[in-house]
Parts: sequence; structure tokens; C-alpha cells
Amino acid sequence: MSEHSEKPTVIVIDDDRNVREALDGLLQSVGLRAQLFASAQEFINAPTRLDGPGCLILDVRLPGQSGLDFHDDLLRANIRIPVIFISGHADVPMSVRAMKTGAVEFLTKPVRHQDLLDAIQTAISRDAAQREVGQVQARIQVDYESLTPRERGVFSLVVAGSPNKRIAEQFGISIATVKLHRGNVMRKMRAHSLAELIRIADKLPKAGSGTSTLG
Repeated sequence: MSEHSEKPTVIVIDDDRNVREALDGLLQSVGLRAQLFASAQEFINAPTRLDGPGCLILDVRLPGQSGLDFHDDLLRANIRIPVIFISGHADVPMSVRAMKTGAVEFLTKPVRHQDLLDAIQTAISRDAAQREVGQVQARIQVDYESLTPRERGVFSLVVAGSPNKRIAEQFGISIATVKLHRGNVMRKMRAHSLAELIRIADKLPKAGSGTSTLG
């Protein structure tokens, strides 16, 4: 991945052109890329994806779908890009709803530049950490899929604490064969100890719980 593609990107969705342009200038002044949209639908229609860490600055009141409803749609689609809400009105119920759904911050216009930049830094750091976890899980999943069906069975029993003798009895194979399978599991899963293999097993994505990012 190129250095350019890894540069943090901030997506701004706000129907006020002056706000968009002001944010664009602020973000560029601190070395961040900005992608600007006037509505949630305009963003949806654009071929926009984040190649590296980033976040979303989202106006609460937008034409068509509101920022809060759009964020709900992102969550339902398992798209976990960190969101910073901005609003022209100090609405406590809105801010509570936003924070309960995992927003990084809820700021009232006119937004203080330093408050916004602090929130952006938090959001980008969160996204970078989230992406790293996703990459580790993806690698572990690939390693797991390289196991044969029998090796997967042995893997499950080993991390559950079963000794070789019990595994051999369960599969009707010799202890020597169990040890061979264990060795293959350790090698393919890149584990150097049982404790490490258990930690790896804990990081395996659970069926139906995967999430996505805009990337």
C-alpha cells in the first residue's frame, strides 16, 4: 500500500457549503485529506472508500436522511468507521443518542478548532487500532482455513485443554498421530507454545460477528 493511500482521511458530510470549505481548509492545514459531501446520499453514491485510517464528521441535520439515522444504517451494515457529530443546536437527547451508539464526540457549532482536531485524532487512532485488529483476525482466519478437517478437530480439543491421550481416544487414532497433528497445527497457526495457541484461538473471528470498515 502506498504512503499516499495510508494518509489519514476525514470524510465530511454537511449540507452547509461554508462549513465544508472551512473544515477542508482546517484539515489540510494539519496534513489530513478531506472528502466533502453535502448529504448522506451524495456520499453513498460516490465511489469513496478509505484505504487507510480515517473518520467521519457528520452533521446531525441533513437534507433527506439525518446524520443520526445514517449512522444507524452504518452500524446495521457493520461499518465501524469512527464518527464525530456536529450540530447547530445543543440538543441533549440527540447528543445522548449519538454517544450511546458509539460516536467519538458530539460538538456544537461553531466548533472550536482544537476541540475538533482533538476528536479527530482520537477517532483516527481508534480506527487505526480497529483496522490492525481486523488485519490480525484476517490472517488468523487464513491460517485456520489451511488446517485439514482433522487438524481443526485436534486444534479445538487442544485449546480446550484435552490431553493427547483423550484426543487419541476421541478420534480413534494413536497418540503419535495426535502429536503429528498437533505439530502441524502449531506450525500452520504460527504458535510457539500452547498458551500462544490459546490466545490465537481467542482471536479467531466468530461466525456471524464480522464487521466491516470503509476500506
